[in-house]
Amino acid sequence: MPQLDVDGATLTYDDEGPRDVGAPLVFVHGWTADRHRWDHQVEHFSTGRRVIRLDLRGHGESGGAGSRTIEDLARDVLALLDHLEVDRCVLVGHSMGGMIAQTIALSHPGRVERLVLVNSIGRMTYSRGRGLLMAVSTRVPFKVFVAANIQRAFAPGYPREEIRAYIRASAATPREVVMTCYSAMRAFDVLDRAGEIGVPVLLVHGYHDIQLPVRQMLRLAKACPDATVRIIDAGHELPVEKPAELTAALDAFLTPKQ
Repeated sequence: MPQLDVDGATLTYDDEGPRDVGAPLVFVHGWTADRHRWDHQVEHFSTGRRVIRLDLRGHGESGGAGSRTIEDLARDVLALLDHLEVDRCVLVGHSMGGMIAQTIALSHPGRVERLVLVNSIGRMTYSRGRGLLMAVSTRVPFKVFVAANIQRAFAPGYPREEIRAYIRASAATPREVVMTCYSAMRAFDVLDRAGEIGVPVLLVHGYHDIQLPVRQMLRLAKACPDATVRIIDAGHELPVEKPAELTAALDAFLTPKQ
């Protein structure tokens, strides 16, 4: 299990697959998650190309305090890419990971060949329900706050036992990491700069996503010069709700058109 020390954090990562086939795929997970959100995609793609994924600082098997800005998290990802001598990649981000991916694509455009945003948006805005959760986040027990957010992340009908398992895993993330990253997401806003993203972008979204609704994603898609949209019958946790469909969408995006 390789690790990299970066600015007070120890980042755990995986680096698999052949080095000589196309640009590497780099997967960045979301808030309170870990690199194993991408298990299906890594298993599929690592047989034919290089695949890299990491646990963000304070998440999963990585150490370190939380980050107060998305830019800080983006610097961690860039430090890993520098360490692995990856000059250019296909960057894939889920939710907060998609915010990190957009930040990298805008700040270091030469490093990104293609961009894939899964259940992500360009400007953080809130429904009434999410706004209420945000308002009471510092007044309710930590585990209650996490459970309320994760419960809402899945589409209706998703197995309750599996949701409970994800709630337990998310609640195991240190409180300081959860809350500082939550604040970082609240402040995220690059929508007015989306027109600067000069590479092909795939936006894959869950139809039932109430955390970051489809209409917010479509605002981002409209702003990107070269965007492809795929909407799947799922909630906010597409990588685990519909992993095969997400992999197929990514595969199609990466396959050259004849």
